Amino acid sequence: MPKTTDFALCEEYLQTVRDLLAHPDVQSMRRFAQHGRVDCLIHCLNVSFAGYRVCRFLGLNSRAAARGGLLHDFFLYDWHKGNPYKGLHAFTHPRAAAENAGRRFEITDRERDVIAKHMWPLTPRPPRYPESLVVLIADKIYCVAEAFAPSELMGARLYRLAREKGLLGAPR
Repeated sequence: MPKTTDFALCEEYLQTVRDLLAHPDVQSMRRFAQHGRVDCLIHCLNVSFAGYRVCRFLGLNSRAAARGGLLHDFFLYDWHKGNPYKGLHAFTHPRAAAENAGRRFEITDRERDVIAKHMWPLTPRPPRYPESLVVLIADKIYCVAEAFAPSELMGARLYRLAREKGLLGAPR
């Protein structure tokens, strides 16, 4: 872990998303490339942890940011090879991710908003909650950061820590 990140904070975060991380469909996100050499799950961990930290610092709902952030790209297809939905991926995947998350998990309205609005202004409605805006900004930052320094970001480290702690469910 980087010196600037408290190990206890990482563990607290992982406990917040533990049930999601253990789900096989969330684990399947490792199969899909996202930005450069970063897969979809690692990208979502980057965004989710950043949203969690910022919301925690600001006194916002860090749980909603963590959980919504982890599922914000839960669309479950390789967008580089095509889109099963009508329209361009950038416009359709937030809704697909929110629908997938709602079918598999009990998510709050705030978590659903985080997921569904993370591509605003490409989505027609703006974020309703401040946590949605925090995750939206974290997503844009990590889209750029992952292109330049994918191995130095927190998502990969958090994934390794979760694996070491046995939080990823049974090996497949």
